[in-house]
Amino acid sequence: MARLVQAPLKFHPSEWDLAKQMQRASTESQKCRSERTVAESQRLLDEIERTTQKTQSDVNKKIEQRQKEIKFWKQELDDKLEQIVHETEVLLTFKTRLEKSLESCQEPLVIAQKCLLNRQKRVGIDLVHDEVEQELVKEVEVLQEVIALLGRTLEQTNEQIRLNRSVKYNLEMDLKDKFTALMIDDYCANLTNNSPNISYSDTAVKTEWKFVSPEDWVDFSNMNVEKADKQRNSSLALRALIDAILSQTASDLRRQRQVVNAAFTNRVKEVKDAKHKLETLLAMVLDEVASQEKNIAALKKAIADKEGPARVAQTRLEARKHRPNVELCYDPVQHRLTREVQEITMNIQRQDTLAEAETALKGLRRRQLSLEEEIQVKENSLYIDEVLCMQMRESVGINSF
Repeated sequence: MARLVQAPLKFHPSEWDLAKQMQRASTESQKCRSERTVAESQRLLDEIERTTQKTQSDVNKKIEQRQKEIKFWKQELDDKLEQIVHETEVLLTFKTRLEKSLESCQEPLVIAQKCLLNRQKRVGIDLVHDEVEQELVKEVEVLQEVIALLGRTLEQTNEQIRLNRSVKYNLEMDLKDKFTALMIDDYCANLTNNSPNISYSDTAVKTEWKFVSPEDWVDFSNMNVEKADKQRNSSLALRALIDAILSQTASDLRRQRQVVNAAFTNRVKEVKDAKHKLETLLAMVLDEVASQEKNIAALKKAIADKEGPARVAQTRLEARKHRPNVELCYDPVQHRLTREVQEITMNIQRQDTLAEAETALKGLRRRQLSLEEEIQVKENSLYIDEVLCMQMRESVGINSF
C-alpha cells in the first residue's frame, strides 16, 4: 500500500526559475510577433485604403471622362440628326415641287396632242406640214423628254429620302444607346460606398464576348456621323440639281410654247391674208359674172330684136318673087332687100359671140365655186387654228415650281 502512493515529482528551484524565464521570453516573443503583425496589418490596411481610394478616385475620373466622351458624341449625333432631319424636310418640299411640275406637264402635253389631232381635220391644200405642225411635234417631244427627266429625278429624290431616313434611323438608334449608356454612367458616378442597394455580383468582373473595344466604339459613331454627312451632302447636291432642272425645263417649255404660239399667229395671219385675197378674187369673179350675164342678156336681146326685121325682109323678097312677067325686075328695091337680108343674116351669124360668152360664164361659175370652196377651206383652217387650238392653249401656262 505504501508503494502505491508515491510523493509527486519535485522540481528544482532553478528549473522553476528557468520555466518562469522561458514563459516570459515566449510571451515577449509572441507579443513582439503580434505587435509586428498588428503593425504590418495596419500598414497593409493603410495601403489597401490608399489603393482603394486611389483606384476608386481613378474609376470616378474614368467615369467622368467617359461621360464627357458620351456627351461629346451624343452632341455630335444630335447635331447630325437635326441636320439630316431638316435636310429631309427640305428635300420633301423639293419632291413636292417635282411632283407638281410633273403634274403640270400633263395638260400642256394633252393640249399639244389635241392640237395635232385637230389640225389633221384641215382639208385640201391646207393639210400641209407647216411650221406650226413642226413646232407642235417638237413641243410634244420636249414635253415628253421633260416628263421623263422629271420622273427620273423624282425617283432619285425618293431614293435619297430613303437613304436620309436610313441614316436618321441609325443616328436615333445610336443616340438611344448613348442616352442609355449615359444614364447608366450617371448612376454609376453617383454611387458611393454608403449608397443603398449596392451589393456583390459574382459575374460583375466577367468579360462578355460581345464587348467592343473603345476604338470600335468611336469608329461606330464616327461612321454614323460620316454617313450622315455624306447623305446630307448628296441631298444638298440633289437639291441644287432639282433647282437647275426645274428652272431649265420651265425655261425650255416656255420658249417652245412661245415659238409654237408665234407660229400659230403667223400661220393665222397667212391664212387670213390668203382668205382675203381669195375673197377679193371672188368679188372680181362675181363682178365679171354679173357683167357677163348682162352681156349675154344683151346679146340674146339683140338676136331677138333682129328676128322681126329678118322676117319682114325675107317676106318682102318672097312676095316680090311673084311679080308677073317683066315686072319681075331686079330693081333698086330688090337689090336693097337682098342686101338687107344679107346684112341681117350676117349680123345674126356674128352672134356666135353668145356661145363664147356663155362658155366664159360657165368658166367664171367654175372659178366662183372653186374660190368659194377654197375660202371654206381657209375658214375651216382658221377655225381649227384660231378657235380650237389657240384658245385652248391660252387656258394653260407654264409655271415655275
